[in-house]
Amino acid sequence: MRSSFPALAAAGLAALSLAACATTPAPPPKPVVPPPVAAAAPPPALPQTPDHAPPPHHTPAAFAALPGWSDEDHAAALAAFQETCQAASQMDLAIVCARARKLGRVGEADARRFLETNFRPEPAGEPGLLTAYFAPVYQARTAPDAEFSAAVRPRPTDLPAEDAPGGRGAPYASRAEIEARPTADALAWMRPEDLFFLQIQGSGVLTFPDGRREKAMFDGTNGARFSGIATTMRDRGLLADDNTSGEAIRAWLAGHRGPEAQGVMNLNPRYVFFRLGPDDGRDPEGAAGEPLVPGRSVAVDLSRHELGEMFWIDATAPQLAGAFPAYRRLAIALDTGGAIKGDARADLYLGRGPEAGLAAGRVKHTLYLYRLAPLATPRS
Repeated sequence: MRSSFPALAAAGLAALSLAACATTPAPPPKPVVPPPVAAAAPPPALPQTPDHAPPPHHTPAAFAALPGWSDEDHAAALAAFQETCQAASQMDLAIVCARARKLGRVGEADARRFLETNFRPEPAGEPGLLTAYFAPVYQARTAPDAEFSAAVRPRPTDLPAEDAPGGRGAPYASRAEIEARPTADALAWMRPEDLFFLQIQGSGVLTFPDGRREKAMFDGTNGARFSGIATTMRDRGLLADDNTSGEAIRAWLAGHRGPEAQGVMNLNPRYVFFRLGPDDGRDPEGAAGEPLVPGRSVAVDLSRHELGEMFWIDATAPQLAGAFPAYRRLAIALDTGGAIKGDARADLYLGRGPEAGLAAGRVKHTLYLYRLAPLATPRS
């Protein structure tokens, strides 16, 4: 993937809790209830509906049977589809895309009518898992010091291409081996825990004391498999069972900065290299080559789904403390990730900056996923 959110990294910040990713984006749906935490509301919050059993996951579902469908902001969902649907490669989906773009921006009733006449919801496997990711913004320095001691490294000249015929084979080098190398070519310097999280996300923005802002963009990996550290930290008693969120992990790493934290981070051998460029203030592109729309873009398993497809997310039963209770909405598959595996598995993009990161780090919800199959001939 040649975008700033690579296939390995759209797994998202919340993927730490598991085994672990132009145009103006459409506005996100408006929240109707505040999150159950003192921190800022997760961007964007989701309409809530009373919990009830979702339709059986072995037969097509009617739109009316989808939990939360009547409370959705259909106009915002359709607008996001119109902005990004050129990513679709499937013929029927391309036909519906052209139809949607010809329709233009419409109100709520017309948008809902369009969606219900041009798509058919189909269950996507058994209940799975929703996580989330974001585009981080971190402080950086041009020279190292005691706090900013981790080098942001460029792609090595001898690093083989990951998409070479037959794959890379063995990893190029481990995280520990790479970090032991000289740092003369460092692009910038970060706090070690921030760099670790930047590598999980795959891209982000670096801010410097002089006010300069640079985008750190994915430029390859060492080819090692991603291995999440949350479970190990929990099993070692470093984190509580219900507190393995991204914020909890980062706080522990910051509080134990040095050999102890580095030993934990080395449990994830995958290492990401970067290149820097000017920050344009926009959300990054996903694997589809389209800018990610906060709250409306998901990373999915491309062995099971296709880029550009629409999905209905029904995610409840959060496993992490302080999480938003339910995520129910339409989203478009614009990205993929190394830890996103399976039919009912999705990673929801929540935007840029610390508030998005706080929300993303708490998303670990049971997911009922529905693919919206496009209809070349709309229902009458």
